[in-house]
Amino acid sequence: MSSSNRAGWWLASVFSMIAAAVILVGGCSKSTDPEPDPDPEPWEVKNYTYTVVNEFPHDDDAFTQGLVFEPDGYLYEGTGLHGESTLRRVNLVTGAVVQVRNIPARPGGFYYFGEGISIVNGKIYQLTWQDHVGFIYDRSSFDSLGQFTYQTEGWGLTHDGDRFIMSSGSSYLFFRNLTTMALIDSILVHDTLGPVAMLNELEYIEGEVWANIWLTQRIARIDPESGRVLGYVNLEGLLAPAGQPLPGVLNGIAYDTASARIFVTGKNWPKLFEIEVSEEP
Repeated sequence: MSSSNRAGWWLASVFSMIAAAVILVGGCSKSTDPEPDPDPEPWEVKNYTYTVVNEFPHDDDAFTQGLVFEPDGYLYEGTGLHGESTLRRVNLVTGAVVQVRNIPARPGGFYYFGEGISIVNGKIYQLTWQDHVGFIYDRSSFDSLGQFTYQTEGWGLTHDGDRFIMSSGSSYLFFRNLTTMALIDSILVHDTLGPVAMLNELEYIEGEVWANIWLTQRIARIDPESGRVLGYVNLEGLLAPAGQPLPGVLNGIAYDTASARIFVTGKNWPKLFEIEVSEEP
């Protein structure tokens, strides 16, 4: 897709993505009643900054939607856009795409729009945006192993070892069965000011869910049991100086559990970063 088409897609999709913020469990819209106060007792929401540890090349044609680091040493990446959505295995150090599979076309020839990915027991699960269907692949061969359905939009996907955790662009996280993908529960994500919307790509890190917030350079650190935002990581200036335009929004968080390394990138970014996060003084 050309840069002009990408720009058009961004404008056309804003309204749809804002609408996703009003999705509840089962895909129903919220009522017009005021949002109930989910947590009346205040708590401290911490602010975090970052230090760049390493920079790695990243394919700037990759419209990054999902990112996972596996113990085999490779990054696994799901990309989006109609007709360009892929699943990839990527060499972390060189940025080379060593294996790729295109998302299949929808019946009738129209293309799915790829979204977040997660890997469990040697299987890769990949969401699509608005088609309510996801795909399952073998991690080694990328061969198709089936598909699953859900009622909300699909944005981000991760797991905590017991449950899948999914976002839909709304203020909710959805918990799903690790085998069947059946909906188990959902929780409203909120800080001390109220619900936090536009939750996008997800990663489970040491008991917290880290979530890109779409159209921002912030990552929310979320307690998955209460839905409280425990803190925000401000990544402004990571790829370009503050105030300068970016090729695409920040999107993509991966965690190396063995070495406690955190990787982040963005849509169409030419670099992927290993960062260390620390609380702001």
